[in-house]
Amino acid sequence: MEYIKLTIDNLATEHICCAIAEKKGEHRAADKKAWLKERLKEGLVFLKANVRGKVFIEYIDAEKAWVPIQAHNCLFINCLWVAGQYKGKGYAHELLTYCIEDAKARSKQGICVISAKKKQPYLADRHYLEHYGFQLVDEIFPYQLYYLPIKDTPQESDAIIPKFLEHAKTLQCEEDGFVLYYSCQCPHAACYGEKAAQLAQEANWKVHVHHIKTKEEAQQLPCPTTTYALFLNHRFITHEIQSEKKLKELLSQYEK
Repeated sequence: MEYIKLTIDNLATEHICCAIAEKKGEHRAADKKAWLKERLKEGLVFLKANVRGKVFIEYIDAEKAWVPIQAHNCLFINCLWVAGQYKGKGYAHELLTYCIEDAKARSKQGICVISAKKKQPYLADRHYLEHYGFQLVDEIFPYQLYYLPIKDTPQESDAIIPKFLEHAKTLQCEEDGFVLYYSCQCPHAACYGEKAAQLAQEANWKVHVHHIKTKEEAQQLPCPTTTYALFLNHRFITHEIQSEKKLKELLSQYEK
């Protein structure tokens, strides 16, 4: 398989896998590319197969990741996705191997990624990670932080082993009602977030929507997943982007 690495120079002309096609008037690809442009300047790597499909890996230095973790001198995988007709052909292995070799070349301590106890949308499969030697190092149920050590260290200490930041473990926000945090790290978050807020308002919820625009904001969220984080009545509910039908069903289960 031939792979293409996104750069500032080719970003405008290359598709970004997770938003290849969109309806007229939508801005999913544009949102993601604007986000990527700034992250590429920070060293983010987006490597994709040269196909019209979802075959890519996206990762960045953990210190610059938009998640509330402490992971010294590590890489953090935002997304590793192989879908459709490309599954089961070894492409995920090739992409992950590229990331591992990059970590070694850059003398990184290891690689981190968020998974979950049970398979969840948009998250890496923990069984797949364990197959490649990733270790479970922290958990905020049902989310799990997995870590692949790259360098041997004498007696790894708490300061070296990656972990979730303490405030992410609260799973509680201060605002009442319907509270949504999202970023354009996912090209679909803004579009669905706008629709979700409108539906919540129509259902007479008190609505607060926060567009996360910096890694500092993302790293301060009171939950482990930050691309799309929905709270109802102070309590964290889900990281899964909601369709109109799913959201209506979800809202009906809670009192305003």
